[in-house]
Amino acid sequence: MKKRNTTIKDIAKAAGVSTATVSMILNKKDKSISQPTRDKVLKIAKDINYIPNSMARSLVTSQTKTLGLILPDIVNPFFPEIARGAEDKARESGYNIIICNTDDNVDQENKYIQMLSEKMVDGIILTHSANRNDEMTGLENTRIPIILIDRDYDSPNILGKILVDNAKASSEGVNYLVTKGYRRIAYIAGPLNTGTARDRLEGYKKALLDNDIEYDENLVRVGEYRTRWGYAAAEDLLNSNLDFQAIFCGNDAIAIGAMKRIREMGISIPDDIAIMGFDDIYISSMVDPELTTIKQPNYSMGYEAVKMMIDSIEGRKADNNNLILDTELIIRKSS
Repeated sequence: MKKRNTTIKDIAKAAGVSTATVSMILNKKDKSISQPTRDKVLKIAKDINYIPNSMARSLVTSQTKTLGLILPDIVNPFFPEIARGAEDKARESGYNIIICNTDDNVDQENKYIQMLSEKMVDGIILTHSANRNDEMTGLENTRIPIILIDRDYDSPNILGKILVDNAKASSEGVNYLVTKGYRRIAYIAGPLNTGTARDRLEGYKKALLDNDIEYDENLVRVGEYRTRWGYAAAEDLLNSNLDFQAIFCGNDAIAIGAMKRIREMGISIPDDIAIMGFDDIYISSMVDPELTTIKQPNYSMGYEAVKMMIDSIEGRKADNNNLILDTELIIRKSS
C-alpha cells in the first residue's frame, strides 16, 4: 500500500492548533502567532518529515517560487557563470531555478518557453538563441515576465535587460591593439543576426575609423561563437595571403580556436600575430600564451537578473530595469 504523505492537517492535529495557524507559520506569515506556538509547529513538521506541496501552495499564492533560466550553449564556459550567479541569488531569496539549454536551437528555445509557462514559473531569464532573426514568437506568446541577458531584443512582455555596451567594449579592445602598434587587424565575428555580434562589429569599425585606419571587409569573417569556427576562420585568413598583424575575436571561444590553428601552422603568438578575445572565460588565463580579452561580468549578469525579477515579483520597484554593466580590458600575453 502506498504511504500517505503527511499534510498540514496532521501537523495541526499533533500541535493542537488550526490548519490556518499551521499554514501561516509554514508560509512565514505568522507575525501575530506566539513564538512557543511557532516553535512547536515547526518542530512537529520536522519530526514527521513534512514536505510542502508546492503546487497546491502556488494555487493559493499565485507564485511557485520558481524561475526559468534559458541559455543557448551550456558548453560555452561563459554561460555556466551566468547560471551560477542566477542560482546564488535565487537560493538567497528562497527561489528555485530550472536551467534549460537550447544548443542555440530556436525550436528548442520555444519549447522551453512553453514548458516553463506550463509549469507556471514566476519569471523567465533568457539569453536567446544566436540563430534567431527578428522574430521571437516564443517570447510574444507567453504572459510570463522575461528578463534578457547578454543578447538584446524588444518585446512587450520583457520586464528588463542586463547587458553590456558591446560596441564600446570592442572599440576599447581594438584601440588597445592599435596602441600596441597593430594597424592591420582582422576580425573573426559571431553570427550577425544577434545585436551583440552586430554591436561588436560596429565597435571594431569605429576604433579603426577613430585611428584613421581604413575598414577592409576582406579581413572580416562571420560565423558562430564556437571554438571550431575560430579554428576554421583563422586558417582561412592565413591562407588568403592578406596582410594583417592581429586578430580581434568576437568571443574567447573563437579566439582559443584561432590560437590553436595559428600555432599548428607554425606561427608565433604574439610575435607574428597578436590575438584578442571577448568574455574572459576561465580558460582564457590558462591557454598558452594567456589570452588578452574584454572581461564581461557574466556572474553579475545572472545575479542581477534574478534580483531584478524577484524585486518585481515581490512588489519592489527597481530604479532601472535596463542595466548596462561595465566591462574591463584584461591584458595578458597574446598581444
